[in-house]
Amino acid sequence: MIDLREVCKSFGATRAVDGVSLRIEPGRITALIGASGSGKSTLLRLINRLVECDSGQILLDGQDIRAGPPEALRRRIGYVIQSIGLFPHWTVARNIATVPVLLGWPAAQVAARVDELLTLLGLDPASYRDRYPHQLSGGQQQRVGVARALAARPTLLLMDEPFGALDPLTRQTLQQELARIQQALGSTIVLVTHDIDEALRLGQRLVLLDHGRIVQAGTPADLLARPVSAQVGDFLGRATLGARLLGQRNVAEILRRGEAADGEALRPDQTLQEALAAFLTRRVERLPVVDAQAAPLGAIRFIDLLRDPP
Repeated sequence: MIDLREVCKSFGATRAVDGVSLRIEPGRITALIGASGSGKSTLLRLINRLVECDSGQILLDGQDIRAGPPEALRRRIGYVIQSIGLFPHWTVARNIATVPVLLGWPAAQVAARVDELLTLLGLDPASYRDRYPHQLSGGQQQRVGVARALAARPTLLLMDEPFGALDPLTRQTLQQELARIQQALGSTIVLVTHDIDEALRLGQRLVLLDHGRIVQAGTPADLLARPVSAQVGDFLGRATLGARLLGQRNVAEILRRGEAADGEALRPDQTLQEALAAFLTRRVERLPVVDAQAAPLGAIRFIDLLRDPP
């Protein structure tokens, strides 16, 4: 767990982080969002001491992060940035192995971990471990950057606009990969993004910053359903709040079990936003729902999309 207590940081006359107190729970993805200059990237860098705070305290698993040298702290924390930062003259395997080698892992253990992570990220070890960064696509380089950050099994993974430079299709694919990896490993991830859709897709908790202060924090559904101000509503996209809120709920929530309907079926894990698109495309009032084996489960009705969640 990360506990920030009245943390402040200034650069000259500019207060980048202004008295932030925040508890980041383990095993979840917390997304820091806000406009450019809101302090989200500075806050991330304060956590791994790339920037030192002027006042306040940051605790990692109950220990002040300033209790030891910053290098030791950073070896416990994975860090992924938009520009990736792979060493161009090192192979993929050597890039991924950077921190385990620094920690003195045996060579066989390092090699096994490299292959494990390449496999986890959808890159065949035999094909990719001996390649160099310039031989990879942007999306492949970003996967290697994530693998390097995970190599030493860090307590925490910090990600600063990790997919911002990628094309939309690659970006969405890597977002899905990150969500899958986080679920599989139970990682604690703090993600900085300016993309509200990315934050809603990945974040289990959102923290909205403005001028270095927390404006609102909570689950995506909380912020979408109950923005604390017009400013928050505008940032989240007031005109699309309803559709985005449907994206936080799934078909299983409004399933009428045993009810019949005709047509192409939905799955219970699909979002209500996807269900709305299906209703509008097919111009029907009911849609069938089936399980993973295509066995009928029931149906959903269009009118149920308009009702508040229980």
